[in-house]
Amino acid sequence: MLEGVVPLSGLPRFRDAVQGFDEGAVCQVRLSFTMDSQRRRMVSGQVQAPVDLQCQRCMNAMRETLNSDFTLGLVTSDDQAQQLPKELEPFLTEDFSADLWSMCEDELLLVLPPFPLHDRNDCPAREDLEAYEADAEPEQPEEPSAENPFSVLAGLKKKH
Repeated sequence: MLEGVVPLSGLPRFRDAVQGFDEGAVCQVRLSFTMDSQRRRMVSGQVQAPVDLQCQRCMNAMRETLNSDFTLGLVTSDDQAQQLPKELEPFLTEDFSADLWSMCEDELLLVLPPFPLHDRNDCPAREDLEAYEADAEPEQPEEPSAENPFSVLAGLKKKH
């Protein structure tokens, strides 16, 4: 078992993907290395990091704690990755020496929400949303016309 912290400032891809984080913020990391019955090397772990994301409703910052629980199969080639069971995600390494910071960064990137949103009641844009929804009237279905568009065809059929 390996436990520790990774400074978020040391993860450049992740740093560019979020709006921000507190100075000195860290990712809490817990990793466990095992081997299964087929002698495949695996790593199970959890990562947790507090970050600021941009709410896509109000465009303001929102604090979110990202969490990921994962199990990866350590592989050295694409052929080995293809042979992993479906429940294992591959993590490509060179001679089974894994870059653990990169592994943590990948897992944090994978759990980023695609459209972060404040809880509706906590969102500064809530009043605007409610005003917009109150102004919007539900569309009324069109009245069916009394004239059948196929009535012309019915008249032609009777003539022949």
